[in-house]
Amino acid sequence: MGYRSLGGTGIEVSAHCLGTMMFGAVGNPDHEECVRIIHAALDRGINFVDTADMYSAGESEVIVGKALKGRRDDVVLATKVHFRMGEGRNCSGNSRRWIVRAVEDSLRRLDTDWIDLYQVHRPDHTTDVEETLAVLGDLVRAGKIRSFGCSTFPAEELVEAHHVAERRALPRFRTEQPPYSILARGIEADVLPVAQRYGMGVLTWSPLASGFLSGKYRLGGPIDLTSGRAALTPARFDPAIPGNVAKLEAVEQLVELAESIGCTLPELAVAFPVAHPAVTSVIIGPRTMEQMESLVKGAGLVLDDAVLDRIDEIVAPGVNLYRPDGVWRPPALSDAGRRRRAIGERAAAS
Repeated sequence: MGYRSLGGTGIEVSAHCLGTMMFGAVGNPDHEECVRIIHAALDRGINFVDTADMYSAGESEVIVGKALKGRRDDVVLATKVHFRMGEGRNCSGNSRRWIVRAVEDSLRRLDTDWIDLYQVHRPDHTTDVEETLAVLGDLVRAGKIRSFGCSTFPAEELVEAHHVAERRALPRFRTEQPPYSILARGIEADVLPVAQRYGMGVLTWSPLASGFLSGKYRLGGPIDLTSGRAALTPARFDPAIPGNVAKLEAVEQLVELAESIGCTLPELAVAFPVAHPAVTSVIIGPRTMEQMESLVKGAGLVLDDAVLDRIDEIVAPGVNLYRPDGVWRPPALSDAGRRRRAIGERAAAS
């Protein structure tokens, strides 16, 4: 396993990061098996583990805490804050009030005295980013976290956060965690160049593109829309929709490419983001031991220029063949009221 510096923090992390979203009720509810998976990943050289408070409502953090007993000093531990974690009106978001409480809850569930990388899971337009940066800086000084970053922030939000930090003499986001895969390359046009400009570490998620690059979904093959991810978002997988046919056609070409270089499609998919100079570590999120071993197996795979050129021909740089799950949408797009003048003001002439 290769290791890279995490932005300008001086922390060395493995080029693969073990994501634990599938540990707990929403994925694998067997705590003992999940602990074995984490231990197996550590034994294979992965020293970077990523979780979040909202994964299985905190259960994932509990599992990670169990697994790291006796091995905590050898692991770079990352978790996140933002999503709702209770019924109260202030049990979510990026406010000082919530973050101060949420970090204590995460430390308790993880059974640790500190978090190496604490990440803001999504932007929050109800909270000034200055407020968020200030409280995160206070947590660093208090020794509760070592560094902090953000996740799934659009490029303009990254730039604004850095400008605010500079103007207010506040510590800045050191990392960004965006979705990135062969089928979702949109961040190559903006987020990754911005991260490089500011020297940010980048942890990418969903290298298998919600399962499209797992080999499970093939052109002309049966696709069960009643189970798994397909049941949650059938419009994303329904082969009767033209946009999905384009994804499946790309998958067929990628399968052929993988076979030509002697690897599997998932190995090709996980090796792709590692090759980008802005990417520090690629998050793999297995649910089973078999999945973990399959993903780690391709850690030594190096994609040469000819292979990367062929991938560019199949899916052009900067192009999204699909919109990754869970991507934050700015209010300017999600709120129709922000895109429409009052009815009496819409005419070009009075």
